[in-house]
Amino acid sequence: MARKHGDEDPVRPAGRNGSTELVALPLATLKELRKRAKRTQEDLAETLGVGQDTISRLEKRSDMLLSTLRHYVESVGGQLALVATFPDQNAVIIDHLGETRAAKKRGSRTKLTAGEH
Repeated sequence: MARKHGDEDPVRPAGRNGSTELVALPLATLKELRKRAKRTQEDLAETLGVGQDTISRLEKRSDMLLSTLRHYVESVGGQLALVATFPDQNAVIIDHLGETRAAKKRGSRTKLTAGEH
């Protein structure tokens, strides 16, 4: 019998040392994260530079960009971690998304001096 997306247990690797132990995580909505941080929608909207109505809509959405979710989580004092799980394999934390990797590559480029091509 196929499992629905909502039937999955949220899990995370116990550590980065390659152990196979998984630890169950509690579930929380964005609204619950904000309330745990003792932040109002108005307060968070000001931090993110958007209107309160935008925060309200974000908290009700079922789909959004990872960058949007990361900004929201960081604004309430958290850090976003993306975990991929596979059957018969260890769970892995996706460490770099394209945006981060591209930014690092841009920052590591050396400038050419006059006469170099």
